[in-house]
Amino acid sequence: MFRITKEFHFSASHQLTSLPPDHQCARLHGHNYIVVVELSGGELNEHGFVRDYQDLAALKHYIDGTFDHRHLNDVLGHDRVTAECLARHFYDWCKVRLPQTSAVRVSETPKTWAEYRP
Repeated sequence: MFRITKEFHFSASHQLTSLPPDHQCARLHGHNYIVVVELSGGELNEHGFVRDYQDLAALKHYIDGTFDHRHLNDVLGHDRVTAECLARHFYDWCKVRLPQTSAVRVSETPKTWAEYRP
């Protein structure tokens, strides 16, 4: 199995309103997010790629135009804007457009990651 990954960055705010008021994540705050999309395939295409990295430009445009410097509660229309939910959101978005998508990881801080891999 061949696997490739590409990393994307954006900055955004969110608020986890279902948490107790004294929880730090219940307050409005922001992160410098990192999104890593993984694509897999058992065979390479005629160019020797799982997928051409240029094909991931649509994800960069989506992230830059929809998520960067936005309030994620507004973007996603709910208050469960955790790294786990973002990983699933980006996975679903990518899978429709890039069938080789096998996982998406999202980081909110340098020491924390959430991954969605069906």
